[in-house]
Amino acid sequence: MPVRRAVLAVALAALMVLSGVAGCGTLAARPAAAPSPDVATGLTARLDAAVQQTMGELGVPGAIVAVAVPGVIDHTRAYGVGDKATGTPMSVDDHMRIGSVTKTFTGTAVLQLVERGRIALTDPIAKYVEGVPAGDDITLRMLGDMHSGLDSFEQDPEFATKVLDELPKGPDAGAVTPRELVELTARHPLNFAPGSRFQYSNVNLVLLGMVVEKAGGQPLAEYFQQHLFDPLRLTRTSYPSSGKLPSPYAHGYTLGPDGEETDASLWNPVWAGAAGAMVSTVADLRTWALALAKGTLLTPQLQRVRLEQVDRTGLGALYRFAVFEVAGWWGHNGSIPGYSTVVVAIPERNATLVVLANTDIPAQHAAGRIAEVVTRLVTPDNVYDLAAPVPQATPTPGR
Repeated sequence: MPVRRAVLAVALAALMVLSGVAGCGTLAARPAAAPSPDVATGLTARLDAAVQQTMGELGVPGAIVAVAVPGVIDHTRAYGVGDKATGTPMSVDDHMRIGSVTKTFTGTAVLQLVERGRIALTDPIAKYVEGVPAGDDITLRMLGDMHSGLDSFEQDPEFATKVLDELPKGPDAGAVTPRELVELTARHPLNFAPGSRFQYSNVNLVLLGMVVEKAGGQPLAEYFQQHLFDPLRLTRTSYPSSGKLPSPYAHGYTLGPDGEETDASLWNPVWAGAAGAMVSTVADLRTWALALAKGTLLTPQLQRVRLEQVDRTGLGALYRFAVFEVAGWWGHNGSIPGYSTVVVAIPERNATLVVLANTDIPAQHAAGRIAEVVTRLVTPDNVYDLAAPVPQATPTPGR
């Protein structure tokens, strides 16, 4: 791809490799004794060394890692720098953009509205949003499972060029409405018949965000605050309306339109909307990781519905309703200009892993690679390895 389009396509969509998963049953926490101080200290030292080595290999300026596995380790630490210009160290208090982890919040909001009887997963998207190609055939469930067949807006060359031109101009530049994103998508034919197979597409979650606003009767930011952030006391998580970041924040580094590294900290994420615009901190994301994996904000029945397999092609349902599973870790990752993220949990072990990195430049997903290194040390039976071979001929989404 030309540099300008490639930069956007690589930076803006989540990177993941999906693997087969077992069916979900009732999840019960496994009791575990606390590790001895000597064992915990030795593991922490090896973990710190491995994270720093990986950061050096990938050229990651700064990262935050929080890993908690009862009976094994509970460790949170910031590494490297949060601002290359000043040399300010990364801090565990820093706000960062979380990209496609936003999808897990949007998906949860949709399911809450299902629970309240406002909508049904079998509803066609045309019931809530006009102008969607094949809108009478694409259900809300298909959108959350990435089975819609819709071509996503970030693949549009004109859009990619426009956004890259606008974003560096300031925190209010480059704003795009969800309606405009739908219209961009509508310019392109479906990639396949709705429900026939899997393909990762950001517009799916933008559409679900529009459903939440219509069925929930309030702006998405207000819905998130009232029904997701407040119940879990996520006091430092937000759905922003511009590119401004709360203080303190880590500067994020990406490739600019000229292919050179640039500071994208204040680039407006509004274009990503319900698919990727959110901001959070490591402490809030630790809470969210376990709540998401356990279905804390949903009924047990609806959580089972969320995670059930939907296999219409024989390839297996490897991506659930705005959440995926890798080797027992449930959650999502994210990538947006300047930042990469992994937020996952093993619910039956009460284990959580959050990795935040302030770059999306490396060819490998920076946070994902660090997550792999951490889990090889901490949970060798549950290694977060998105580079593992994909079984059969499962379609794999790009970044």
